[in-house]
Amino acid sequence: MPSLSPSAPFAPGASLPPLLAALAGAVLDAGAEIMRIRAAGFTANAKADHSPVTAADLAAEALLRARLAALMPEVPVVAEEAVSQGRGERPGASFLLVDPLDGTREFVAERGEFTVNVGLVEHGEPTLGLIYAPAVGTLYVGAAGGRFGAAGAFRAERAPGAAPAPESWQPIRCRPVPAAGPVAVASRSHLDPDTEALLDRLGVAERVSCGSALKFGLVAEGRADLYPRLSPVMEWDVAAGHALLRAAGGSVTRPDGTPLPYGREEAGYLVPGFLAKGTILRA
Repeated sequence: MPSLSPSAPFAPGASLPPLLAALAGAVLDAGAEIMRIRAAGFTANAKADHSPVTAADLAAEALLRARLAALMPEVPVVAEEAVSQGRGERPGASFLLVDPLDGTREFVAERGEFTVNVGLVEHGEPTLGLIYAPAVGTLYVGAAGGRFGAAGAFRAERAPGAAPAPESWQPIRCRPVPAAGPVAVASRSHLDPDTEALLDRLGVAERVSCGSALKFGLVAEGRADLYPRLSPVMEWDVAAGHALLRAAGGSVTRPDGTPLPYGREEAGYLVPGFLAKGTILRA
């Protein structure tokens, strides 16, 4: 992966505002539950759409739905496994999108590139994103302010069984595109010919393969510049990363540059494709 220049903590000894800290605690605990099940052993089953599901997906989602209902009781929770079972809550003007284990294929293959994703959408725009990769101990938080008491994008590293130390929180920001050309991150499992053609048109200098929503984190922290996905994906795969990139100075749109819609229950929460960018690039 491209190297990352170290950055200073945003404030020595600083802590997240209470609601953000509580939400971060929820995704950390969901990640711990995933790792517990991974260590104990599990079986992967196929859902109706032929995607895999494990006990870790279900346990992490149950934990998150309970914690989010307690922390933000007025906000509906649209979660992947509940929707797949016909039990999903209906989105409102504000709602949470939850992917309890993004990158289940990576999890089943015993790679570390899987994440817990929680995104808040308010009036059509993602305003909060939390992405936690429990196997590598990386936690991203991006917030647009308002009810959260803070604005910006941050990353923390976490030791097993511990909350991130205050001094570990670092601000992150999308970078200017290097003179040599942009670095693109692309899906290990879903790279298709249309995406390949787009990467060629954009003059990509380097490609990095990566699983799950970690790709959004690499763009948000300036280790990459572009993340295209032209094959279908679900809203809960995108919302947390979209909010993180917005907070870090980037953007996520449809491939044609129009806004990415959310809350499309009638479309099964399907997103035909998107283009995530750290800076303005001409497609």
